[in-house]
Amino acid sequence: MATSKTPRGRPRRQGPKRTSLGGRTPQEVLQFARNNAIQMVDLKFIDVPGTWQHFTIPVNELDEALFRRGSGFDGSSIRGFQHIHESDMLLVPDPNTLALDPFCEAPTITMIGDVLDPHARGMDKPGPYNRDPRYIAKKAERFLAQSGLGDISYWGPELEFFIFDTVRYDQTQNSGYYFIDSDEGNWSSGREFLLTGELNLAYKIRNKEGYYPVPPTDTQQDIRTEAVRRMQEFGIIIEKHHHEVATAGQGEIDMRYDSLTRMADQVMLYKYALKNVARAHGKVATFMPKPLFGDNGTGMHTHQSVWRAGKNLFSDPKGWAGISDFGLHYIGGLLKHAPALLAICAPTTNSYRRLVPGYEAPVNLAMSMRNRSACARIPMYYPNPEAKRVEFRCPDPTCNPYLAFAAMLMAGIDGVMNKIDPGEPMDKDIYALSPEEAAKVRKTPGSLQESLDALEADHEFLLRGDVFTKDLIEVYLDYKRTREVDPVRLRPHPYEFNLYLDA
Repeated sequence: MATSKTPRGRPRRQGPKRTSLGGRTPQEVLQFARNNAIQMVDLKFIDVPGTWQHFTIPVNELDEALFRRGSGFDGSSIRGFQHIHESDMLLVPDPNTLALDPFCEAPTITMIGDVLDPHARGMDKPGPYNRDPRYIAKKAERFLAQSGLGDISYWGPELEFFIFDTVRYDQTQNSGYYFIDSDEGNWSSGREFLLTGELNLAYKIRNKEGYYPVPPTDTQQDIRTEAVRRMQEFGIIIEKHHHEVATAGQGEIDMRYDSLTRMADQVMLYKYALKNVARAHGKVATFMPKPLFGDNGTGMHTHQSVWRAGKNLFSDPKGWAGISDFGLHYIGGLLKHAPALLAICAPTTNSYRRLVPGYEAPVNLAMSMRNRSACARIPMYYPNPEAKRVEFRCPDPTCNPYLAFAAMLMAGIDGVMNKIDPGEPMDKDIYALSPEEAAKVRKTPGSLQESLDALEADHEFLLRGDVFTKDLIEVYLDYKRTREVDPVRLRPHPYEFNLYLDA
């Protein structure tokens, strides 16, 4: 089979047959619906915090006009969108995102939509909505091309996750708790019967020993395989799947790289597919960064590079780690703006339970080749120039991928424009540095509040080209502080009773 080299450096092989129709016209969407006896059309979009929303229309409402005028919805009910007195919004489906939805009983096609404001350009003159995260991602791609620095960026996020057997939680005025259980968890070794009612047959994964064990220790091989098959039905090209480091069902499924907006689309499809497959098996999938105490958390290490005229601008065989000055300056931008970036890329209070030393977490704002204790890592798997990229290890999959990828690209562009020095490489175990050496290495913020404060102080780089707007930044900061930081800060923590009840 003929192959070509990819920006990740591996041979490109013909992918699985897709049921999505990238690059098609509205007329072809209508024809596809007729040919497949489609009954319903599901339209999806994303809110500002990063949760997918949807509504469904009968197929008789699908016509060419829908791709021009859109379908109306109430924007005041969507987090981060409109106030109640300006609630009318439009959703226009993108025909390039068409796919059959394998999780619907009735034959259903799904498309991702772009949000329009009916009055963005004056009365009855709809235009793109500045708070639509997908529009922001498209503006970031456009800004890169207009800057002349590059014509495309490639993105390869590595989403980790947990699949648990059951999760319970509650918070009231006088109580608060969570309870997670998994037959695979190392705490379940003493049970006589599993949650399924079967005898306990041992082979439990110990903390930090979950990387690559074979079945029967890895109990979720078939679930991950089924998730891969569903992702392929959405047109996602998958490179591998495996168990991850933590006990109790931590896993990873790796997608092939793609351009910025398309990859953000695929991240949302990935999460949708995995959650639905887990639910069908009577389990629950979560992308929460740190659901378990005392074991590794869940990240979304994000590989990225910039290309122009088919050439990888990050590559220079004579440079350190094979990286060009362009690539080093890009990394410099990521590291300089990392505290602000984390407000978008590690955007939950729980994210900072993960970003602590000792669990392979990237808390050191330094670059390195191969070393996973640095925030910016240069993978050294393949020597060819096409493989050169930076892996920014701070993000986690609770982020809104449209906003996160756009923000990282804008930080990298700022680094290139201003020739920002990333500092000396740290090609050794940063956790093993002497106290004197460690004190010289900048650290990631220790809380969401710190990251939000950093974003408030440092966001001019995001405003270039009107990619992000001050309005969006203000809405984002207010939402995170009032709806997430304060509610967590004001509630007693269960462990505080262990520490202070007898005071």
